[in-house]
Amino acid sequence: MASAKPVVIYPPDEEGGRRVRIDSQVAGRAYSVRDVVAFCQEAGLQGWDEMDVVRSALIEWRGGGPDVWTR
Repeated sequence: MASAKPVVIYPPDEEGGRRVRIDSQVAGRAYSVRDVVAFCQEAGLQGWDEMDVVRSALIEWRGGGPDVWTR
């Protein structure tokens, strides 16, 4: 994945959303791994799927991994 960019997923907020930052730009709030996939694809990480998001070393999960969506 030559076009890979660093991705940071922040801890869940009180509504269960997690802020997503890709390559130092805030992409939005995700409510599931599927949302993170959509943000990654919009940022040019074409071909990424849920398994790529869960396993990628490019993604830094803060406040819990991909299975944590509540505070």
